[in-house]
Amino acid sequence: MAHPIDGSGFHTRAVRLWLLCAAAMIFLTLVVGGATRLTESGLSIVEWKPVTGVLPPITDAAWQAEFTKYQAIPQYQERNRGMSLGDFKMIYWWEWSHRFLARTTGAVFLLPFLFFLWRGWVPPGLKWRLWGIFAAGGALGAVGWWMVSSGLVGSGRVSVSQYRLAFHLTLATAIYAAIVWTAQQLTPPSPTVAPARLRRVALALAVLMLVQIYLGALVAGLDAGLVYNTWPLIDGTFVPEAARLWFIAPAWRNLFENTLTVQFDHRMLAYAIWLIALFHANDAWRAAREARGAAILAVMVTLQGGLGIVTLLEQAPIPLALAHQMLAILTFTVAIVHAERLSHRETFKAPCTAAVGQSA
Repeated sequence: MAHPIDGSGFHTRAVRLWLLCAAAMIFLTLVVGGATRLTESGLSIVEWKPVTGVLPPITDAAWQAEFTKYQAIPQYQERNRGMSLGDFKMIYWWEWSHRFLARTTGAVFLLPFLFFLWRGWVPPGLKWRLWGIFAAGGALGAVGWWMVSSGLVGSGRVSVSQYRLAFHLTLATAIYAAIVWTAQQLTPPSPTVAPARLRRVALALAVLMLVQIYLGALVAGLDAGLVYNTWPLIDGTFVPEAARLWFIAPAWRNLFENTLTVQFDHRMLAYAIWLIALFHANDAWRAAREARGAAILAVMVTLQGGLGIVTLLEQAPIPLALAHQMLAILTFTVAIVHAERLSHRETFKAPCTAAVGQSA
């Protein structure tokens, strides 16, 4: 007789817990990456060694060799000339920790995934999505080096390209969102279907927040948070003159290179997200569908906006700037979970037909 493996509850919960652990690792990596950017530590390691780079320098000679490599790049020559070896070690450890967390996150994702595949615990229809997420994570590592390499050469370049920084952060956040969304899909669905407008607005909010994170990365990459430190006015007015917003040619470059335009766009989208979140909370309350989640999301958007204003007025000190980034990811997480709970979908279920033995 056959002895079926129980795949109805335990296996699904195990897969979901694994995905949540992977998401938590990405969150931690994002936080450390933010600190690395804010402390201007990202260029302290000038080589990409995916395997041998796991081990940090240990001997004095090894530390001096790494420091010598750093002294050859423009950031040291133009901004940090005269830095001591002790100061170099401080920025080195930030970048090494960021890379180590990224590598560890890859292992936390891949090794349990292979185990679950071997045991047949991965729900049908989910296997290729998870392989896609893993592939995106591998690409993220290459994108990270592509970003770092932009700050290693070129006259006048003492930091990474804001284009590449924004792409790197947005890709990492999108991978994080895919994992959180997938983990949420391993929970029982709501027995009732939400109105289409609620589903669309909730999803639109999540997408707009991802765009806002991209704009925030441009602000960070240009150090645009260190200028125009007034609110609600920017450059002395609520809406700056077109000549100030669009003076770079061709015009599209202003969206990525003009500090005034980048900060203005970041502010305007924040206002739009806040208003939409308030409207959505009211709509969800009237429809009696996920009203609590919508209200929590509106509160977090409000807190994030307030923290952003304080960070701007204080000229972006590292603790406030890092808290602003952390709260952005937390708010985005709530938006993803809320949007998924409103979505009309079928829940993934673990297979339950495998047999561990047979008898005649």
